[in-house]
Amino acid sequence: MACGCTPRKHYCVNMKEYSKHWASSTKARKQRKLRGNLPLHLRKKLVRAHLSKTLRQTHKKRSVAVRVGDKVTILRGQFRKKSGKIERVDRKKIRLFIEGIDIVKKDGTKALFPVHPSNVLLIELAVDKRRFEATK
Repeated sequence: MACGCTPRKHYCVNMKEYSKHWASSTKARKQRKLRGNLPLHLRKKLVRAHLSKTLRQTHKKRSVAVRVGDKVTILRGQFRKKSGKIERVDRKKIRLFIEGIDIVKKDGTKALFPVHPSNVLLIELAVDKRRFEATK
């Protein structure tokens, strides 16, 4: 075997879960591996959304990591043009759950619908002093 494992083992013990060196690769296969195995504290960079024009002018940024309490408008999908506050951010699956955006399941119960952060626009940010403190 190429990794140095014994032929009897069906998995490779020596293989890394995540490495920063994969980010410099141009291969799509390694980029997918990077995103799939990224630790949760680094997935925060993947859960970013564009700011509205007024917020973009005030904060001088194009996109910002989303937080619970931010108000967003959905730009794509079946809930287009609807807005609400973010109730939950799932970093593992890179999805947002927004209040008022729910689906009815077969048994009649309602469930929040997961939305990808690239499909939303931040309208209003949750009040937090430390949010832009490090960038100033």
